[in-house]
Amino acid sequence: MATLLYRLGRGALRRRRLVVALWLVVLVIAGLAAATLRGPTASNFTMPGTESQRALDLLSEQFPAASGATGTIAVKAPADGQLATPEGQAVVQELVQEASTLPGVVGAVNPFQVGAVSPNGRYALVQVQFSTGGDEVTDEQRTAYEEVGAAAEAKGWQVAPGGEVLGGEPEIGSTEALGVLVAAIVLIITFGSLVAAGMTMLNALIGVGVGMAGLFALSGVIELTSTAPILALMLGLAVGIDYSLFITSRHRQNLLEGLSPEEAVGRAVGTAGSAVVFAGATVVIALAGLAVVNIPFLTVMGLAAAGTVTIAVLVAITLQPALLGFAGNRVLPRRLRSTVGSAAPGEPVGEETLPVEDRSGFGFRWARFVTRFRVPVILVSLLGLGLLALPTPDMRLALPDASTATVGSPARVASDLTTEGFGPGFTGRLAVVVAGDDAQATAAAVPQVTAMIQRTENVLAVAPPQLSPDGRTALLGVVPKTGPTDEATETLVHDVRDAVGGVKGAEVLLTGATAIGIDVSEKLSDALPIYLLLVVGLSVLLLMLVFRSLLVPLKAALGFLLTVAATFGITVAIFQQGHLADLVGLDTPAPLVSFLPILLIGILFGLAMDYEVFLVSRMREDFVHGDTAREATISGMGHGARVVTAAALIMMSVFGGFVFLEDPIIKSMGFALAIGVAIDAFVVRMTIVPAVMSLLGDRAWWLPRWLNRALPNVDIEGEGLREHLEDRTPTRV
Repeated sequence: MATLLYRLGRGALRRRRLVVALWLVVLVIAGLAAATLRGPTASNFTMPGTESQRALDLLSEQFPAASGATGTIAVKAPADGQLATPEGQAVVQELVQEASTLPGVVGAVNPFQVGAVSPNGRYALVQVQFSTGGDEVTDEQRTAYEEVGAAAEAKGWQVAPGGEVLGGEPEIGSTEALGVLVAAIVLIITFGSLVAAGMTMLNALIGVGVGMAGLFALSGVIELTSTAPILALMLGLAVGIDYSLFITSRHRQNLLEGLSPEEAVGRAVGTAGSAVVFAGATVVIALAGLAVVNIPFLTVMGLAAAGTVTIAVLVAITLQPALLGFAGNRVLPRRLRSTVGSAAPGEPVGEETLPVEDRSGFGFRWARFVTRFRVPVILVSLLGLGLLALPTPDMRLALPDASTATVGSPARVASDLTTEGFGPGFTGRLAVVVAGDDAQATAAAVPQVTAMIQRTENVLAVAPPQLSPDGRTALLGVVPKTGPTDEATETLVHDVRDAVGGVKGAEVLLTGATAIGIDVSEKLSDALPIYLLLVVGLSVLLLMLVFRSLLVPLKAALGFLLTVAATFGITVAIFQQGHLADLVGLDTPAPLVSFLPILLIGILFGLAMDYEVFLVSRMREDFVHGDTAREATISGMGHGARVVTAAALIMMSVFGGFVFLEDPIIKSMGFALAIGVAIDAFVVRMTIVPAVMSLLGDRAWWLPRWLNRALPNVDIEGEGLREHLEDRTPTRV
């Protein structure tokens, strides 16, 4: 593979104008396709096969009028008891009439007819039924709904439209641009050259542009959840910058060794590019592996992100060499540009001398310290990560509800007003679907179901049934005493299903946004151990292919598990338990979004293997060329520390930029990824790994002969390329 990439890199540089032109054409075509073919994104999280989804499908088939999105308008009178007065009832009736005539609304229910009035006569809830699902409600319809009640507010009443209909697509604002700005600063400091930094950033942005445009173009034929494009943007931008950074760094090193730009870029793509391809493949496999969980929206999210990572790899190994060809020696700091290309390192060029390798840098000093005090370093690191992981067993998963939305947002105002007047259970009502073979069977089953539910612990009330036109399907509203993400509500869902499971003559199914969230979270929790085992097993196999070793892959897998445990612990402590929540702008602590852990595992796996490959491949390279195990470890760390540090800081900056978004899902994803990268890069890969490698010594590279013969040689380190080039004299300029 290294030899093939070497030729690809040289070819891209020679035909750099054609390569750049082709990528720009692809970008323009993808942009036009996105503009013309883009479809809506989905904000709901469905789970085929669950009871809650079967109930929704049944409603859609037999009771379409009740299958659309619902809204709840919370109303607060200026004083207690005012709803009981004729003037108060007139205000509410006017509001109901206004809501029922909104575009897209089937009807609105008068709260006095269904008893949706608080005991103190100050609060009321107006139920609004839309004709379509939440994802099909247009922006115009949603805006009209949010503006309802202006006449009542003019009289001193408080009107807060809420409900699932307000669910929309998270917006990408300007705050995450700060992460890109920090990444640019890191690149400038790392390279000491505006040309190198700007070219690396430009390369990554072109790759992200192509990937995102292609993704939006496909959104017209596949259903994208609202978070899928943001996840793809996060990953595509982060890995795009990192992969270009690795290749540019090796290219600069080759130039300083006296190679011509063409030869330097060929060898950079052949060596660092091989690691980029492997690292990108691990990320893609891990993300595509989410499909084995058999959860549609998670599969789409994984494949969308995998697609942008694939584009980032292709751009890094084709467009980056072309741009390096245009830059020439300007990728180097100004003071070194005139000294390269005409002599070997240490050989005089006029009054200048090419720099001899400096082994006094921080990476070499840190490696010597870690290898010297390897046992204390390992123990302290393990103790620290263990302490960070302590909150992990308390992790709870749920889909976010309006009570965790940003303070001041319409959904949060409505939720708080509903809780204030009626209690938290009214913000997470359940729906029970009763479907009989005929109207008589349904009519006979409804009283039984109602009585069973009323006897269930933690049920506050059961609303009268709504019947379909043919009478075969009934919909019962169930109000819990506790909020949507409360553990008691989760228990109630199971208790209700157990209680009504024996009803004869009709099918009884429990659904609603709260039940859907619980079903999704439970299925994801069940899939998490299987996926973790798949990812860990994959890491061991892939690294065994790369490093021809048994202990190195096992060490890498255990380090990955440490990263995941510590990352979960910190995220739980802040986002669920509320410790230091103000630092990330979190208004309300809540259970973690249900798909965060499994996504975090897939993404961090790929990134962890990035750093493992870039550091350990240099260690193996020096070891097989005669260095002792300790010398090889120090050399690998010394050469890789600066680049890995820059790569990790860039990843953290890009991911951290999403922490400033208001959406709690995106905020928690950005935070967890940024912290996970920091832990894995600086604690696991750059501290524990060299300490363990030094402790293992030569045994780290042991592999049974029969297994060595059985495994294919992927040549990530470029040994085959070195054999191909050993008879050649480096081309000089």
